Amino acid sequence: MKKITFIFLTLLAIQASNVPASETQEDEQVHSSHKDDGKEHKHGEDSHEKDEHKHNEDSHGEEEHEAKETSLTSEQIQLAGIKISTLVPKSLNYQVYAPGEIKANGYTSYLVSPRVDSVVLKRHASLGDHIAVGQPLVTLFSESVAEAQAQYQIANGEWLRVKRLGRKAVGDKRFLSAQSENSAALARLKAYGLSSNAIEQLQKSKNVFGEYTLSADVNGVVLTDDFHQGQRVNAGEALMIVADEKELWVEARLPANSKLALPKGTIAVVQTSADRFEATVSQEAHTIEPTTRTRIVRLTIQNNAHRLHSGLFVNVFFKFKTDSEVIAVPETALMRNSDGDWVVFIEKSPGQFEPHEITLGRPLGKLREVFGVDARTKVVTEGAFFVASQLAKGGFDPHNH
Repeated sequence: MKKITFIFLTLLAIQASNVPASETQEDEQVHSSHKDDGKEHKHGEDSHEKDEHKHNEDSHGEEEHEAKETSLTSEQIQLAGIKISTLVPKSLNYQVYAPGEIKANGYTSYLVSPRVDSVVLKRHASLGDHIAVGQPLVTLFSESVAEAQAQYQIANGEWLRVKRLGRKAVGDKRFLSAQSENSAALARLKAYGLSSNAIEQLQKSKNVFGEYTLSADVNGVVLTDDFHQGQRVNAGEALMIVADEKELWVEARLPANSKLALPKGTIAVVQTSADRFEATVSQEAHTIEPTTRTRIVRLTIQNNAHRLHSGLFVNVFFKFKTDSEVIAVPETALMRNSDGDWVVFIEKSPGQFEPHEITLGRPLGKLREVFGVDARTKVVTEGAFFVASQLAKGGFDPHNH
């Protein structure tokens, strides 16, 4: 039995070894082919998806690219308040606005202040008073002035005696010494602010030592008087400001980056709540004001009727005229496109609008000079925002989330 089993297994092994190699290779090739077919099928699906995605992107791009113009009905134009104007080159009179403030004329104003530490004894003028040259303003007392007055009386008395005796009688040394000491004492009193009349009274011994009165050096109006009787004030401290208000300053403030040329003599209109005045540019600061960061232009204005006063806020309008004909549009006509460039909307045909890129020029009051658009072109001057919104709707892709 064992022998028969062994013979049967030997025959099976011989039969298996006689199977052709080609059949085995074909099976492997078939299996490999199935694998490759799977890869090719998957690759085909990917390519198809990519092609469809690319087609969709191209389609979206074409839709956005094609949204270059928009159409509006006459009812839409009327309801949106759209106005269309034909561009015509012309010379323009225009004005530029700047806020301003009335200031006292610093060249005709006078600051009343003691020149030595003093005490206020009495005021002789008050806020708003019209005063004349030589009119008393305030009486003060000072220990330094009292000492200077005493020295002057001594020096002046000595000088009067020496001068009466004569140079030959007293000798050159005494004569020159008395003369110089008198001159020095007199100069000290003038430096302290004593008037010539006060010094004459002192020579007659009619003045109380230490008291002196400050008088007006100019005609004008008392603009400030911030002090009290009995108050001790330091040398140089302001007691009053007296100004001649017949000619005042207007300080106009322009943006720091303003390139507006305002030569001396440029005419401007100054407007208050009730009146209009003409002013003339007199000066321009070459620095930027540090607090408001503005460029200050100073104008002079006549105030013979005294209707203007320091501290009054006003509106200043600088008047200009273009040197040549220009094309200009209202600021309401200007819009920005998706790239951030400035555009105006051109009417190609009735109700048909197209954005057109332009370059901005000078601001001309309520208008703006523009370049890059031809004369006789019809553009939207009011309602441009509505046209832009309709154009944006036309280029909107609902699939582009």
